[in-house]
Amino acid sequence: MKIRELCENAKQASRELAMLPAKDKNRALIEIATALERRTGEILRENRDDVREGKEARLSNSLLDRLMLDEDRIRDMAWSLRNIASLPDPVGEVIDGWRLPNGLEIKKIRVPFGVLAVIYEARPNVTVDAAGLCLKTGNAVILRGGSASLHSIRMLNEVINGALIDAGLPANSVSLIESRDRSHLKQLLTMSEYIDLVIPRGGESLKEYLKKNSKIPVIYAAGGNCHIFVDASADLEKAVNIVVNAKVQRPGVCNAAETLLVHRDIAADFIPLIVKELAKRKVRLHMDTAGRLFLTGRSKAEESVTAATDVHYATEFLDLEMAVRVVDSVEEAIGHISEYGTGHSEAIVTNDLESSRKFSSSVDAACVYINASTRFTDGGEFGMGAEIGISTQKLHARGPLGLRELTSTKYVISGDGQVRG
Repeated sequence: MKIRELCENAKQASRELAMLPAKDKNRALIEIATALERRTGEILRENRDDVREGKEARLSNSLLDRLMLDEDRIRDMAWSLRNIASLPDPVGEVIDGWRLPNGLEIKKIRVPFGVLAVIYEARPNVTVDAAGLCLKTGNAVILRGGSASLHSIRMLNEVINGALIDAGLPANSVSLIESRDRSHLKQLLTMSEYIDLVIPRGGESLKEYLKKNSKIPVIYAAGGNCHIFVDASADLEKAVNIVVNAKVQRPGVCNAAETLLVHRDIAADFIPLIVKELAKRKVRLHMDTAGRLFLTGRSKAEESVTAATDVHYATEFLDLEMAVRVVDSVEEAIGHISEYGTGHSEAIVTNDLESSRKFSSSVDAACVYINASTRFTDGGEFGMGAEIGISTQKLHARGPLGLRELTSTKYVISGDGQVRG
């Protein structure tokens, strides 16, 4: 595989994309959506090979869930592309502008980055999300998916490239590194003369690999060790619904809750209640000594609760598994999150205004929820159409990376012969 040639072609395509009007980009997105629906059978056949190999390799249930495609998920991909096409084009948007006393007019406008490299794991849908968002923002994209999803992403890339050609856009607008050889990824991460930004979509191990090896700026869309703190004033029924949803609705994703923190003042009532509800959904719990004191041990659900360790509190389970700890105050909950959290999504359930203010102002995370599930951290749920990942860092963009977050800015200054004295 000639990585440099692939990068050169992407750079050339990015120059063409940057000049395209919104209508041409939107037409291409709709063309891709239609092609996905038309070729659903082919995509699913390739995906079945990935799932079969994943089972043979004993991938976890959560990874298999991310890997698997069906008609509904492909339909959702097509819907997402049409939704992106319907959104305003951020390229060329004037963010700010002013006139200087010397007559110079200054405008700050949104422009494409150029070429993005998106590195992701066993998530075939990222192929389509990344392609759609990058095309809309005038960026070329180089995709490098995980080896577990290679059959699926190869077919998805074929579908996308064919649709681009039909729409009159350069096929190199979306490129795929098909190789499973990690040396090719390493080489890609040195191509700073062609690639402007790297975005990972995966866990903390991928994030650390890129921090160590990339010569290109990276926006980390990495793992989520997310917490829910049930405060002393919380409505218990509301708290149960939020905790169950955040843990169970789709446990293998980065915005699922991994640790439950419970205020001591309500622990006697809440812990037996939540243990029972989570046990119904087959969630394995790891609880501190203080929490286990509030269990009678009479039920099968309570007997299955194991002792929590620091390892449990530091783990992003991505499965039906959760750590639990009793805390004495909102300050102690904030301290725990500060020690173990990854800056993704954190939630408090409370009816106390002061507690909610303290939590929301002190917790350092991309998204902080008051009386809502962490599962809403998603570009689609935020009304952004889609997202390429959830940024857990603070430079340039934080939280869901939607269309505006995939642009940079430039200043355009208009004059009438002014010179600086």
